[in-house]
Amino acid sequence: MSEQQPHILVAEDDKSVRLVVQQALARQGYAVQSSGNAAGLWKLIESGKGDVLITDVALPDGDALDLLPRIMERRPDMPVIVMSARSTLLTAVKAQETGVFEYLPKPFELRALIEVTARGLASIGTPAGTPAPKGQGEEAGPLVGRSRPMQEIFKAMARVVRTDLTVLVTGESGTGKELVARALHDLGSRRSGSFVAINMAAIPRDLIESELFGHEKGAFVGADSRQPGRFEQAEGGSLFLDEVGDMPPEAQTRLLRVLQDGEYLPVGAHRPVRANVRIIAATNHDLQHLMQQGLFREDLFYRLNVVPLRLPPLRERAEDIGPLVNHFLMQANQAGLPNKRFTPDAMRALKVWSWPGNVRELENLVRRLLVLRGEDAISGEAVEAEFKAASSEATREIETESLAASVEQHIRRYFEALDGGLPAPGLYGRVLREVEHPLIVATLEITRGNQVRAADILGMNRNTLRKKIRDLHIRAGR
Repeated sequence: MSEQQPHILVAEDDKSVRLVVQQALARQGYAVQSSGNAAGLWKLIESGKGDVLITDVALPDGDALDLLPRIMERRPDMPVIVMSARSTLLTAVKAQETGVFEYLPKPFELRALIEVTARGLASIGTPAGTPAPKGQGEEAGPLVGRSRPMQEIFKAMARVVRTDLTVLVTGESGTGKELVARALHDLGSRRSGSFVAINMAAIPRDLIESELFGHEKGAFVGADSRQPGRFEQAEGGSLFLDEVGDMPPEAQTRLLRVLQDGEYLPVGAHRPVRANVRIIAATNHDLQHLMQQGLFREDLFYRLNVVPLRLPPLRERAEDIGPLVNHFLMQANQAGLPNKRFTPDAMRALKVWSWPGNVRELENLVRRLLVLRGEDAISGEAVEAEFKAASSEATREIETESLAASVEQHIRRYFEALDGGLPAPGLYGRVLREVEHPLIVATLEITRGNQVRAADILGMNRNTLRKKIRDLHIRAGR
């Protein structure tokens, strides 16, 4: 770093942005030199000036990210801060992998830029990052979002995408958890391997080990040939464990052993196999709440929650609805659906809806309107009509739904999630367990933990209740 006044280089083609950044940095006591293009930036680099570089990605005569390897070869000690209005996941990943110090999606607050610049100056002397792999384009990819919550997700993903750290993706149904998992795989170092997804809630208790770890020929009745498990299928790639919050206790125990030991034993085998996969898990449940209820192992939670990523619901990122609609329109057009557009009134209507089904609900609505509406421009009235129909249906369900109907609706959604497959054996017992647990917990709460009174209310003897409390992992003090 310069012995006296810190020297900042700025590359930005927008004159007004460049001036604002220069003035903000100068007020902090920094010397600032700027350029509006890549050629001018390279001249500043060749002159040996600058302690920190702040550059836009899209310069009129080139992409700054393509220039960064040359800059870092010439000035390996200089932190680089990248600004970009192309706020996609791939931009964040490419910036991170090129070795930039920080990535700031536009628009950003000046105080954030000042803070990052100060950190960059303080970091001088630390090693730069890894050069980016060749051949990654700047297409938006499956994840779309310019909102601050999604930009934070992109930045977090960019930091871990090239690692093998275990990632736990949480969020409501329809927020795109599997898309995040696939992106982490497709952009990571294991992208040449397989991406294998498994619904952990659907594994039969008696087939847990065989499903996950495979089995040898003759391992059990009906094992006529050797079958690889999901860990072997994902060898060298990524294993996506969906719905980990719904795993039965047996599956939790077996998964924990693999995560602890790094190896597994196929059924009927005599030698353990080293696991060579990256684990990405997902759930729409609050795992910490399930831990408190005794339904999820605490040690497994901490093994999975190495890098937590919480996907925001669509209602928290309404500014992303426009880009998402455009993305879905483009996809629909490529799939041969009618080429239509949404009017400004329609877009306003979309932004005020609560979106209980999140991004998946928005995608389904766009496709439905493209097919069912005859006009070329989807109006606000058409969107409002869809919302009114959905609200009326939901109201009817609330008014008429009994406990039995509620359970039936839940089971039907469970079947739909299997995408035409059959549920695991033992469904009857699993459903009873799911109903028993909250029933006993609630009864113990209203009796303030008095098991004698709770057993009387439930119509069972105290010993039966105590056994169920133990079997269902309910805290005895409740």
